[in-house]
Amino acid sequence: MSSRAHNLPATLLSSLPDGQLSHSVFKTMSETDAQLERFAWLGDELAVAIWRRDTPVAETSYNRPGHHTLSYYLDGGHRTERSELPGLYGAPKRLCTLPDWHESSWTVRGAMHFMHVYFLPEHFTRRAVVELDREPRELTLSDRTYFEHERIGHLCASLAGMSWEGADAQLRANEITHDALSHLLHAQSVPQHQGRVRGGLAPAVRRKLADYIEAHLAKSITLGMLAELACLSEYHLVRMFKVSFGMPPSTWIAARRIERARMLLKTSDQPLQQIADACGYADLSHFSHRFRDAVGAPPSRYRSIVTA
Repeated sequence: MSSRAHNLPATLLSSLPDGQLSHSVFKTMSETDAQLERFAWLGDELAVAIWRRDTPVAETSYNRPGHHTLSYYLDGGHRTERSELPGLYGAPKRLCTLPDWHESSWTVRGAMHFMHVYFLPEHFTRRAVVELDREPRELTLSDRTYFEHERIGHLCASLAGMSWEGADAQLRANEITHDALSHLLHAQSVPQHQGRVRGGLAPAVRRKLADYIEAHLAKSITLGMLAELACLSEYHLVRMFKVSFGMPPSTWIAARRIERARMLLKTSDQPLQQIADACGYADLSHFSHRFRDAVGAPPSRYRSIVTA
């Protein structure tokens, strides 16, 4: 199936900065001789594609695509190199990370079979507070060409080898992709290319708020409580929290409750009511509704899919 017949999902394209829609990696690939083998929308504005390409020689360039791309070579690529790094060639199991800000030119020779995972910068950095004790705005994805990482490679191989058809398969693929992005954050994050970070909460205050929220997800958490803990007015707390956490307090708390629920559903056999209580939901119906809206499946269905 020709890639020219496809477009990157509108939800991902609409999130790119003005003027960068024409620079997306998917669109660049679709204008080459590459053939799109498979494509899927995985929810959470995550997209995945598998491409095949076989050409005597061709040049391909990317220019600040506005979204991140993780590339995983399934086969071939032995004579494909980045112009800025001559003599370094692709091979099966090798990975590349193409951040939203990067520019590169490639000389493509011969056959290659590879997978792309397309994701937004916030997919990568929103987990920085919990996993790295860093602010999302401090980090970005590194620009790496042809490296290997055992765990990320294993997850990419699993993603490429599974079905993406149907809601259940896409939910499983979504879980694998988020797992890969988490490992990518730990292995391939670098400081943002910018001057001294200004505004926001002091690191100790941010840490105190994050720890408090994690410890009290089962209870009601009000803006007043957080403001008092940070010794700020509610107005200033909301403004500075958004700078340091990448989202408003209410959105952060809701996201942490969903993440806690996902973890408990995957790793425990607790009854749904007990999980709802542990995550601060008023009742089982409210939990089921919020979880389904966030994840795309009710809690019981999610558990059966991810633990199968």
